[in-house]
Amino acid sequence: RKSEFEQSSFSAMNSLRNLFHVSLPNYFKSIPIPNEVSGFAELSFNDIVRLVAFFVFLSLIVYSLLRLILGSGGNDRKAALKSEAPAESSKSEIINQTIGKDKPKIATTKDIEELAEKSVFCRCWKSKKFPYCDGSHNKHNEATGDNVGPLIIKKETKKDE
Repeated sequence: RKSEFEQSSFSAMNSLRNLFHVSLPNYFKSIPIPNEVSGFAELSFNDIVRLVAFFVFLSLIVYSLLRLILGSGGNDRKAALKSEAPAESSKSEIINQTIGKDKPKIATTKDIEELAEKSVFCRCWKSKKFPYCDGSHNKHNEATGDNVGPLIIKKETKKDE
């Protein structure tokens, strides 16, 4: 006696066999493709509808296979990147969690003449004295294994000759 799995497997295989050996060949035989180009003029409205539906379906299959084989174009790369990224950013993924959140973008301008002999600017977004560094990156690096550090700008001192 056959198990339930064997019976369902047998039934599925019979269905596939019937599809490829009976149904599809009968369907393809019924498609009204004329022997000559002039034969298209003699097709009935129903024949034209069946022919158009067949070619639309066939075109979609070919298009899908080509996209699968050749890959998607450059425009879809952006969509692929979005799908690789998490759908929603969690607060821990946001670099700047506190500074100027009411602004669309943080950009700080400092006149070079106003800078001290040595200026140390924050790059970790955790400084309480932003845009200047207060060493907050050290705690961040220790906790996360990161290696972020400040931007240090030194004025060049000219020596008299």
